[in-house]
Amino acid sequence: MILGIDTSLGSTVAVVEPDGVVRSQVESADPRGHAEVIGILIAQALSEASVRPADIAHVAAGMGPGPFTGLRVGIAAARTFALGRGIPVVPVASHDAVALELLLHDTLTGGFEESEAETFAVVTDARRREFAYTVYRGIDDDGLPRRTVEPALVPRDELDERLAASGALRRDADRIQASLLAVCATRALAAGREIGPADALYLRSPDVTLPAGPKKVGT
Repeated sequence: MILGIDTSLGSTVAVVEPDGVVRSQVESADPRGHAEVIGILIAQALSEASVRPADIAHVAAGMGPGPFTGLRVGIAAARTFALGRGIPVVPVASHDAVALELLLHDTLTGGFEESEAETFAVVTDARRREFAYTVYRGIDDDGLPRRTVEPALVPRDELDERLAASGALRRDADRIQASLLAVCATRALAAGREIGPADALYLRSPDVTLPAGPKKVGT
């Protein structure tokens, strides 16, 4: 079993079997209450899947892009669970989960026009009048979304122009499905690949900065 955890937008947790069958998925849409709900969601996902922590063999961690405060909660939870169980963490770019969902859906429904099927961009709100986006082009031989432009940050009023220049269809996302995140992890494991970054994709530095030095005191 793989436990998927993502807090790049809301908070979402899922349990998925090695063949991709989803056993459970629970989520909270609150973009700020990650720390308050993540433990509850993990316990709920395990309970609804009728599995114990000992049944989990890997933890798929959504690495963003996402805001600093929220994203680090999910990554810390994934690493803590994995450390307690002595199992590996599989890092996955959160946009990959959205891309896989879109690709699977459009393959089944024919949602893409033939001329649009090659290139599209997953776009999420990065706040502060900015968007995070990643550009994809179909699915590779391992069943994983193929990135052509890595996750990047762009001002809102420049996004459409940048996507038009790359010929990418805009696909906005307001949630990440931990189940699809875990499916990406299962496919990466089966292919013997690492598909996510080792460090979080914050794309923006935290607001807190180190002080320049002690203040001078006058005499």
